[in-house]
Amino acid sequence: MAGVEVGVTLEDLKKKMADFAKERDWDQFHSPRNLLLALVGEVGELSEIFQWRGEVARGLPDWKDEEKEHLGEELSDVLLYLVRLSDVCGVDLGKAAMRKLEVNAIKYPVKLCKGSSKKHTQINAGNNAGGGGGGGGITGSIYSDGCTNSSDGV
Repeated sequence: MAGVEVGVTLEDLKKKMADFAKERDWDQFHSPRNLLLALVGEVGELSEIFQWRGEVARGLPDWKDEEKEHLGEELSDVLLYLVRLSDVCGVDLGKAAMRKLEVNAIKYPVKLCKGSSKKHTQINAGNNAGGGGGGGGITGSIYSDGCTNSSDGV
C-alpha cells in the first residue's frame, strides 16, 4: 500500500499533524478546547459504527472489508486528534501513557484482580495496604517541557 509507513511512532504522528496544521494555517483554530470537542465528535462517529450491533467478536470476523476500513478511518481520526491535543497541551503522550500503565499496575495488582472486572476501589477496599491513593511512588514528568505538576491527579 503506497504512502503507509511501517512502525509509525507517536512522535512521527505529532510532527505530521503539526506540519499539516501549519501548512493550512490551522494552528489558530487548534486550541485545546476546539481539539477536545473535535475528538469527542470523532469518538461519537466511532461509537456509531458499533451502535446496535450487540457484542462484537474480537477480530471482527463477521465484518465486511469495507466496514473494517471505515472502522480504521474513525479510529485514526480519534488517534490523530488525541495526538494533536496532547501536543498543543504540551503533554508527552507516550510518557503519560507509560506512567498511567505503571499507576494502573499498582491499582490493579494481578493477585487481587486477575479475572475480575471490579473497579480498584472495590478490589482494594479490604486490602488497603497504606493507601493514600497517589501514584505509589511513580515519578517523572509527562509534560513535554519537563515541568512537573504538583497535583497527582491521575
